[in-house]
Amino acid sequence: QVQLVESGGGLVQAGGSLSLACAASRRTSSSYIMGWFRQAPGKEREFVAAINRSGARTYYADSVKGRFTISRDNAKNTVYLQMNSLEPEDTANYYCAAASTPPLFGKWVPDYWGQGTQVTVSS
Repeated sequence: QVQLVESGGGLVQAGGSLSLACAASRRTSSSYIMGWFRQAPGKEREFVAAINRSGARTYYADSVKGRFTISRDNAKNTVYLQMNSLEPEDTANYYCAAASTPPLFGKWVPDYWGQGTQVTVSS
């Protein structure tokens, strides 16, 4: 069992930046692909980004490419999401996730989820 705890959400103006962090309860460096999803009110949860075990391979949704950067520190069992040039459409609850398999054909099915952290972007 892996427990994931997100931090770093908050309120920011459009064009601003926020950084999210997700701490895992156990060693994840050699075990799990890590990543992020988000869910806006009234919408389905959607994939945002993922990173492989070594950190050498990353995956992004088209909507965030060039603006968001995912990274991980395996020594700290932590994955990060740096979000720049934020838009009101990025407003959502952001969920950390861990999986044994990587995204495939744009789909990713995590094994574990965090509780979420709210990101609100004002216009």
